[in-house]
Amino acid sequence: MPGKSRSHTDAVLNVLRGTDLTGVAPYVGLFSAAPADDNSAGTELAGDGYARQAITFGAPATDAGNVRKVANANLIQFGPALVDWSQAVAFGVFASLAGALLYWDTLPTPKTVQQDDYGQFGVGTLLVKED
Repeated sequence: MPGKSRSHTDAVLNVLRGTDLTGVAPYVGLFSAAPADDNSAGTELAGDGYARQAITFGAPATDAGNVRKVANANLIQFGPALVDWSQAVAFGVFASLAGALLYWDTLPTPKTVQQDDYGQFGVGTLLVKED
């Protein structure tokens, strides 16, 4: 089940108090162990050619069940892997390259990126949903 980090949940709630969300230049990362809404960090992939990637989102749209979503407007490519990476089971959206986790979700199909290969999301395939 997808979720927001505790700090992002608080930031969204603070909008209701008149506090703006600022300082977000989103990056996406991959996790071998998913984070959780209880503020557990999960395990992000690291090293061996892996790095978070910048992401640009398109305008919000409606998904099935009247759920709102945004999708990546750019090709996102990780790698090339210098060795086989641990299996990625989830992704996270971060506030910046070194910033805090904002949102996470599991991948529909876990993926192991093998040496000299790339992990990628085609345009429109990485979705962030809100109901």
